[in-house]
Amino acid sequence: MTNYSAPIRDMKFAMQELAGMEEVIRLPGYEEVSNELVDQVLEGAGTFAAEVWGPLNVPGDTEGLKWHEDGSVTTPKGFIEAYGKFVESGWNGLRFDPEYGGQGLPKLVDTAVMEMWNASNMAFSMAPLLTQGAIEAVFLRGSDEQKQRFLHKMVSGEWTGTMNLTEPQAGSDLGLIRTKAVPEGEHFRIHGQKIFISFGEHDLTENIVHLVLARTPTAPEGVRGISLFVVPKFLVNDDGSLGARNDVRCVSIEHKMGIHASPTAVLAFGDGPGAIGYLIGEENRGLEYMFIMMNEARFGVGVQGLGVAERAYQQALANAKERVQGKDATAPKGPSVPIIRHPDVRRMLMSMKSRVEAMRALAYVVAAMFDQAHRAGDEAARSAAHAGVDLLIPILKGWCTETGIEVASTGIQVHGGMGFIEETGAAQHLRDARITTIYEGTTGIQANDLIGRKVLRDGGRSMQALLAQIDGVCAQLEAGDDAQLHAIGARLREGSKSLADSMRWILATGGQDLNAVLAGAVPFLHLCGVVCGGWQMARAALAAQRKLAADSGDADFYRAKIATARFFADQDLSRARGLAEATMHAGASTMALGEDQF
Repeated sequence: MTNYSAPIRDMKFAMQELAGMEEVIRLPGYEEVSNELVDQVLEGAGTFAAEVWGPLNVPGDTEGLKWHEDGSVTTPKGFIEAYGKFVESGWNGLRFDPEYGGQGLPKLVDTAVMEMWNASNMAFSMAPLLTQGAIEAVFLRGSDEQKQRFLHKMVSGEWTGTMNLTEPQAGSDLGLIRTKAVPEGEHFRIHGQKIFISFGEHDLTENIVHLVLARTPTAPEGVRGISLFVVPKFLVNDDGSLGARNDVRCVSIEHKMGIHASPTAVLAFGDGPGAIGYLIGEENRGLEYMFIMMNEARFGVGVQGLGVAERAYQQALANAKERVQGKDATAPKGPSVPIIRHPDVRRMLMSMKSRVEAMRALAYVVAAMFDQAHRAGDEAARSAAHAGVDLLIPILKGWCTETGIEVASTGIQVHGGMGFIEETGAAQHLRDARITTIYEGTTGIQANDLIGRKVLRDGGRSMQALLAQIDGVCAQLEAGDDAQLHAIGARLREGSKSLADSMRWILATGGQDLNAVLAGAVPFLHLCGVVCGGWQMARAALAAQRKLAADSGDADFYRAKIATARFFADQDLSRARGLAEATMHAGASTMALGEDQF
């Protein structure tokens, strides 16, 4: 069992060479951000993750949480103190507006730090993940009074935030929610039950700010009749002090497969007179506002897939170097060797390493797009970045989480039988990772969103713009005389063609046989993920070649980048054609059976 160590060298490479850190820190509002400051943040966060949150990962998983009859929840030993240090160090407010106590750093920097929190302790990272989404929603749609009342404490991390969507009868279909909001003077009384609320109750902070979807008495049916309310656990007085306890109570916490230290609560609003809630924005626009949180959360969950994969890889690599078993195939009479010398173990480690690097590159590039979308001085640049974010969010969320599970599973395989034993810690990564493809929208929901909103609705224009960028990288790979780059370019070209073929088929078929298109939606999402990952790995190989040509030092690091990109091209990009075939041709057989034939 190993503790986490932040891969800062790899992170900086992805930030600088692929995500364009230099461009990002030149954006309006980032005038005081420098590379030196970013280095200090990364080093400090890496130390904090390794020394404060990382050591609590296994104990927190083992001890779990305790729910009490009074509705309170006790977190594992050490969590209160660790969260207190997190707040004192200012980590929660890295990217938020200094007006509310944040540090105003780019989302790109915050994303690298988020990776560290998720890799060191995924369950613990759920608290800031949901809080940050709630902050974004209040900041963008809340009134000035709501911002002043709630944001300072939320940005600092002194109060946490939640998002309350799901109800027992309304999972992904939010049009079915029944929670009611009855007007009473300047506020509303909230009555209803919400389930699966991450960090819905805990003992880390003195207050929790719930963002709750509910219906007003005059609301139309379906999703058009949903409004968004801020419902604090404790009411907040005009001077910022805490007032009376609100009518919201945790009636239970879920017993889960993984993330045992993250309290997933069932919350009852209004068992008494009704929980006091304050309308955010306008009535009946709650789903629109909640999608601000949802996009933040979906991006964050994609980073969770990356983080848990990195942690699983580190543990598998350490085991492979230490575990002595079997003979070297080329020296069968020699001594037993560490299993990292066996070709199949090497294949598994390269698979883990290359996928982690591809996920990291894609996540950081999307984070930089977020920064461009919010701060670029040119409207056309902001618009293009917004389109890129919208297209890539479902791919990032769906592909990175599915890949994170695969990487964690491979980590168990590297350990052999001991990976199946809880004491090694390898199994925890798989148990923790398993939820990531489910919450904040399942992989199927991400895939349907990708096809419905991001391909069919805009006629494939955003996807065509992405393919143009990928083809430009292909041309760069093919331009020189480097055999490695040529091989990577050939695979990427095949992947780009497969993606283009699938997109054209979707556009041609969607209006005639939507079920056939949706039956291939998840293979299409995987195809997009593999090709986007290959795109970024190809860019990494080009950047590494430039560094080697310039004799920039650290030659082993850059050669490893090229070799890892080549492996990803051969191992993962080679799957693109098969995924395209599944996208275009599996629909008929998927829907072939009647319900009574299953």
